[in-house]
Amino acid sequence: MKEGNDGRAYTLMNGPGHSATYGSSGRKSLFCTPHLSVSSLCKFLIMNKKLFWGIKIKELLAFVGLYIFFSFAYHLTLWLNRAGYDNEGDKLFDFVAYMDNGYGLQYLIFFFLTIPIWWTIFRGLKGSSIYVRLSVHLVSLPIFVLGAQQLFYFINESLGWGHLQGTGQVWDIYIPSLFYLIQFGIFHSYEYYRENQKKIILEGELRQAALKSELAAIKAQLNPHFLYNVFNTINASVPPENEQTRQMIAQLSDLFRYQLQATQQELVPLREELDFVKKYLELEKARFEERLKIDIVVSEELMEERIPPMILQPLVENSVKHGLASLIEGGTISIKIFKEGEKLKFEISDTGIGIRDKAAVFEQGIGLSNTRARLQKMYQSQLELLDNNPQGLTIRFAI
Repeated sequence: MKEGNDGRAYTLMNGPGHSATYGSSGRKSLFCTPHLSVSSLCKFLIMNKKLFWGIKIKELLAFVGLYIFFSFAYHLTLWLNRAGYDNEGDKLFDFVAYMDNGYGLQYLIFFFLTIPIWWTIFRGLKGSSIYVRLSVHLVSLPIFVLGAQQLFYFINESLGWGHLQGTGQVWDIYIPSLFYLIQFGIFHSYEYYRENQKKIILEGELRQAALKSELAAIKAQLNPHFLYNVFNTINASVPPENEQTRQMIAQLSDLFRYQLQATQQELVPLREELDFVKKYLELEKARFEERLKIDIVVSEELMEERIPPMILQPLVENSVKHGLASLIEGGTISIKIFKEGEKLKFEISDTGIGIRDKAAVFEQGIGLSNTRARLQKMYQSQLELLDNNPQGLTIRFAI
């Protein structure tokens, strides 16, 4: 299944009563589009194929058709208004008469002079404001008109054809000027139409994405609430003598609850993030027991600082699983947070096995890579990986 170059949705008829609608991404779309047979689809794709400079076949044909229409209309107008003069060579459907008497040559010159002006305005200055692009016409219009007139006269005289003389030459100024304004008015209108169509399609896709996100958010809320109920049920079934197990289940439930809240907030107080990290480490400590030591150094005055949620836990988890887990003697996880000028700085260190290839570690998991991407996008901050002293790894960043 293919899509049109203009990014719009289309429907392919697979047979009686069977059709599939596809959007700009190639996936099924909610947009309503006319059914297309296979032959109609082939024509649609051919006409929307881009040739050069982003121009589609149908646009090029429309451009050429515009010139043929105006030039022949001018030729027909002159042929019908000969003021009673009858000339054998003055035929309506004669190529030489069309090029000479009908001024077909003049429109051919218009065509070639239009190309560099069109490219300058609609390709070379595409990113510029509309006022800059419109101001180009103040220079290009006289160049187009005078250039077309002089080139038309030169070719006519070289071929032995006639052209207007004396005061009649004003028509070879007026008509090119009028045609220039008409054609570039059409070009600008068409560009506005295309941009507007893209916006309409984009808005439709954004509405779909927003709907999907809203549904996903509802599911995300339902699933954790289901898990909370399960945790509570399990917790209630654990015998009172297994108090540590009951506490671990409660801590796990709190971790899920915080994760759900984190998806709905841009920033959270540092205190909440640290509480989340401490509960995670308490769960890990139940596994490592005395092998895991925790050292958190944070000033009380920083506890209300706002930071992105879930920014510390992936880094701490990385230190536990990849730094300490393989060591029989375990080790220490240190978290230091301090203010330096306007920056809030973070250091997460472990006394584990360390990492030799620090560049490759971002390709091995999603925790570090996602955290680095979040810091870059939100604060243009870098995640630094350094060797800890005497052993292990230190992760630093600032926001």
